Amino acid sequence: MKRCVLLPLFLLSVLVDARFVVEKSSITVLSPHKLRAKRDGAIGNFGLPDYGGFILGSVVYPDKGSHACHAFDGDKPFKFRSNRPTILLLDRGECYFALKVWHAQEAGAAAVLVTDSIDESLITMDSPEESSDADGYIEKIVIPSALIEKSFGDTLKEALNNKDEVLLRIDWRESVPHPDNRVEYEFWTNSNDECGARCDEQMNFVKNFKGHAQILERGGYTLFTPHYITWFCPPPFILSSQCKSQCINRGRYCAPDPEKDFGEGYEGKDVVYENLRQLCVHRVANESNRSWVWWDYVTDFHVRCSMKEKRYSKDCAEEVMKSLDLPLEKIKKCMGDPEADTENEVLKNEQQVQIGRGSRGDVTILPTLVINNVQYRGKLERTSVLKAVCSGFKETTEPSVCLSGDVETNECLERNGGCWQDKNANITACKDTFRGRVCECPIVNGVQYKGDGYTTCEAFGPARCSINNGGCWSETRKGVTFSACSPNLFFLLLLLLVIANYPTFLDMHPSRLDSKVNGCQCPVGFHGDGNKCEDIDECKERSACQCDGCSCKNTWGSYDCKCKGNLLYIKEQDVCIERSGSRFGRFLAFVVIAVVVGAGLAGYVFYKYRLRSYMDSEIMAIMSQYMPLDQQNNVVHAEAQPLRQEGTV
Repeated sequence: MKRCVLLPLFLLSVLVDARFVVEKSSITVLSPHKLRAKRDGAIGNFGLPDYGGFILGSVVYPDKGSHACHAFDGDKPFKFRSNRPTILLLDRGECYFALKVWHAQEAGAAAVLVTDSIDESLITMDSPEESSDADGYIEKIVIPSALIEKSFGDTLKEALNNKDEVLLRIDWRESVPHPDNRVEYEFWTNSNDECGARCDEQMNFVKNFKGHAQILERGGYTLFTPHYITWFCPPPFILSSQCKSQCINRGRYCAPDPEKDFGEGYEGKDVVYENLRQLCVHRVANESNRSWVWWDYVTDFHVRCSMKEKRYSKDCAEEVMKSLDLPLEKIKKCMGDPEADTENEVLKNEQQVQIGRGSRGDVTILPTLVINNVQYRGKLERTSVLKAVCSGFKETTEPSVCLSGDVETNECLERNGGCWQDKNANITACKDTFRGRVCECPIVNGVQYKGDGYTTCEAFGPARCSINNGGCWSETRKGVTFSACSPNLFFLLLLLLVIANYPTFLDMHPSRLDSKVNGCQCPVGFHGDGNKCEDIDECKERSACQCDGCSCKNTWGSYDCKCKGNLLYIKEQDVCIERSGSRFGRFLAFVVIAVVVGAGLAGYVFYKYRLRSYMDSEIMAIMSQYMPLDQQNNVVHAEAQPLRQEGTV
């Protein structure tokens, strides 16, 4: 497919100081070691650059035919000469860039670098002007290509001449900025469908990409805006028949004649009318949160209102809008009066945004995609464009459509991406992303894991015991389970009181909690480090059942103690008492009841009059270790205030 700058001789571009930006890929020399460096390559405007990915290959320079203007001899002579893909190095000159790349692809090359013939700044290799020869192969080019500086090319040739193996990595992972979780992209197009292969390319793209675009737009993952290039008629020609047939609003907004023949068929102003209508369809649909309807309208209009079938008209357009439930009157109001001698607000804005801002250059080629303010290079093909859009998302924020198998490779499937994993609990720190993978400790069922993500991840928090026992020791015997993972309940209750009084405690001192809500501790009846626990033999160690005449038997996690005669063993006091209701027994029971009742009353009084103040003092003591309190308020304010001020700038 080819693209050309639409600039009829009697029309002047609206751009005064045109600034075309060369989009680049990164090229890194990996070997020989003496040449290791990172260089730039200008991405070719045909083929399929691997946006979001990279290619690692060996460089080959042809022994003959280095300009590649003719097909290479043999069947795939450059296919996998080594264990890696072949990156073919070619010379500029003597024929079209695209023809060189086509011949390289036919010879088995995985990518092409064209070395410049003169010392100059990098330029973009574009498709040739419209010709029957070019139409035969440009559409079939699927390998990526780039132009490199002459000095870089000479360095690579010298290394190859010295019999060195030259290994390169061509990297497109950073070709599109990816600052956040939303991608903003624009499509500069045209409603004309009688401009040959170029128009066919853009309409096929709209039809094939519509499904992806609408999924991304409906989900709020992208912000899409269509744009249309217009030109103006120079003042001396405003009253000429050519300007009147190709312009609206008295020569302010023009388009080339579709058939390039002023005497027959449709006129340029017909194209401007429809371009304006499609802009207003998007604007009005966007106001009702239905911005994705633009894709439906454009595809339906192309099918139902084709120039080839002589149905390219206002009436046909309105039939399409009615079928999509679009408000005709609002769209007409948006379009304004095309015959008026005034500025059209919508088209005037289009001419302004056509001029490059910031890192984006001027838009002078149709069709053109701009993704996160960077112009897409390469063929408008569904999968390639989706890759470019997906490469604009911040790591781990990509929608599921970007992680499908036909778009990217899941690097977590091979060796778990080199990240930490717990095979027993089926938990991994590997997160697949469009540009690769990240090793990041996960959150599983509300349990946060902490660590570097590569070699360690440990469960953190009181709920950690619900997953694989928090990584602690656990064992079950005869239906009885013991675990070394158990949160400190008293600390958790105290923590709740602290948070209630000082809500910022967790934010300011999360690390202080690690020792209480993390780690492993053997339960009562066991000893060890928490990762391994062994039963304590209380009988052998004589730490229990020491009453006179008692017999001791060790059990798993505990022990059994039997008293002599008819005595009853009280485990908590490690004593034996009579089972019969003697005076002493009744007296002892009375004493126990009295003590319990007295303790309850004392506890109530203590809670009512003393516990609150006591707890406050305890909280103050704890907090004095973790954060400044009332007597330190001046210090807190001095530290925190600048942060708030900085946030408001």
